[in-house]
Amino acid sequence: MRFQDRVVLVTGGGRGIGAATAERFAEEGARVVVSDMDVGPAEEVARPLKGLAIACDVTDRGQVESMVERTVKELGRLDVLVCCAGIIRDNMLFKMTDDDWDLVIDTHLKGTFLSARAAQRPMVEQKYGKMVFLSSTSALGNRGQTNYSTAKAGLQGMARTLAIELGPFNVNVNSVAPGFVETRMTRATAERMGVDFEAFKIGAASQIPLRRVGQPEDIASVIAFLCSEESSFISGQTIYVRGGP
Repeated sequence: MRFQDRVVLVTGGGRGIGAATAERFAEEGARVVVSDMDVGPAEEVARPLKGLAIACDVTDRGQVESMVERTVKELGRLDVLVCCAGIIRDNMLFKMTDDDWDLVIDTHLKGTFLSARAAQRPMVEQKYGKMVFLSSTSALGNRGQTNYSTAKAGLQGMARTLAIELGPFNVNVNSVAPGFVETRMTRATAERMGVDFEAFKIGAASQIPLRRVGQPEDIASVIAFLCSEESSFISGQTIYVRGGP
């Protein structure tokens, strides 16, 4: 029970990696707040965990600050922030629209910035906190993902910078960069490419040294480690979770 009496806020917690992360923290004793754009998916995840569900558009400063304030008011504190909220709008550069760029950059970068800025207040006051941002191997560059790759690379820089700024207040900030993980997002990518999802996964697995694709629980385990006392001397790092180097 590594997170007994800890309060954990997960954005984008209604599905995929966010949902698996919320479940992992709850299993280890945390009181969990599950945030998502729509309250329905958040409630589905939070209900069996006896957690709190909050609808929040992370690109809206007022909604984000209200989410954090409600968390602290109802649960007394905020110990961990995990930013999983994200979308994709893949396209080649010459086809990518302004909206494709703005929506992805705002959701990933602005959304994480707003969440981190709001969460640092109670963390700095209590001289304790953990933040983990969800990056991606796409940060290294990926065809058709100029917007997404830029956002995911930016999150690594944000984590390094906030680790420097918040370290004196005993707040650790790291990022996790998954490779291919079986989620609704990768299914949507297969559909966009006109490829059967099972065939898509087989093809991806053949390129991974461990010869399998990742599962949301694989990423949740690493996030939990980075938020535990076992990693108290790790900050400003990016952990690639991709089944190989």
